[in-house]
Amino acid sequence: MESYFLGIAAVLILGISAQWLAWRFNFPSILLLLTLGFLAGPVFNIVDTDFLLGDQLRPFVSLSVAIILFEGGLYLRFSELRKSHAVIRNLLSLGVIVTWLLSAFFAWLFLEVDVMLAILIGAIFIVTGPTVVLPMLKFVRPKGQVNSILKWEGILNDPIGAIAAVLVLESILAGDPLSATFMVSWGIVTTLSVALLVGYLMSWFLVFILKRHLVPEFLQNPVTLALVIAAFAVSDYFQHESGLLAATLMGISLANQRQLNVKHIMKFKETLQILLISSLFILLAARLRWSDIEMLGWGSLWFLLALIFVIRPLAVVLSTWNSGLDWREKVFLGKMAPRGIVAAAVASITALLLMESGYPSAEQLIPISFSVIFGT
Repeated sequence: MESYFLGIAAVLILGISAQWLAWRFNFPSILLLLTLGFLAGPVFNIVDTDFLLGDQLRPFVSLSVAIILFEGGLYLRFSELRKSHAVIRNLLSLGVIVTWLLSAFFAWLFLEVDVMLAILIGAIFIVTGPTVVLPMLKFVRPKGQVNSILKWEGILNDPIGAIAAVLVLESILAGDPLSATFMVSWGIVTTLSVALLVGYLMSWFLVFILKRHLVPEFLQNPVTLALVIAAFAVSDYFQHESGLLAATLMGISLANQRQLNVKHIMKFKETLQILLISSLFILLAARLRWSDIEMLGWGSLWFLLALIFVIRPLAVVLSTWNSGLDWREKVFLGKMAPRGIVAAAVASITALLLMESGYPSAEQLIPISFSVIFGT
């Protein structure tokens, strides 16, 4: 019991220490979190994620990501879409397809995995990650449409990538290509429908009770958090893995209503987000083993370079065709696709499920995902 609480304390202390060091020396916090997590895990054996969470790792990660995506949704305003809606639409449709297909192709080419695992890797790296993009945008402060384009893309393509990865995972586990195709198609339709309905209803209910002062001020943030968790759980109950999108859409709906000021909710969720991201990165990085690192060969480097210098630029070029953006804005968009906690979480969860089912080469997912996060 004592070692358990020491492990929990180590996760929190290391996570917040990494955030403070990143602030103090103006350094990307994600790199420090990954480094400290790896040192705490396989190097010094301070944090044993499987001992601390065990079978609860997957639900803890999923729920934490849902809260993070809800917080990201609170920053999206429909007013930002007036000038840049076409580019955002293209990045979330054509850009997603190009990224998925080319990532799958280069994963198959360089990582020497089978076709289905390559398709799964491609789905995982659809995401770019608001938890990395938003802090970068605050630091760089790009002018024009670039800021809103990257913000909308980073927040919305996370649940898209997570859902795509889960649907591919279910197809792999099903083992029947025909039924798998139907499963993926039907899964997309039902996921969108359920998530839209649950996300909007939870947002409407929250505005209703807060506007009528049915909840005292000191309970407003806890009630909001409870409803976000409820949105995730209810949506996930009716359609497997739709909870992430429901939480995101709840945040977007809440951000764009005009009946209630949500600044105090945003401040609370930002604090909670820092705590969750810090803990998740430490826990997930601590699960890495030296044998995982040894799996990374030259193929992993070529795959990373393809993501940065081929796949992302091509997706941006196609998505911004005749958009009115100048070449500098397009270059900036083409070099701005860092992966973050959602990629790490989805890769860890899918690898865990595939390894439990005895799928060959599934253990490669975790080191590949962390190398991409670190590299991008």
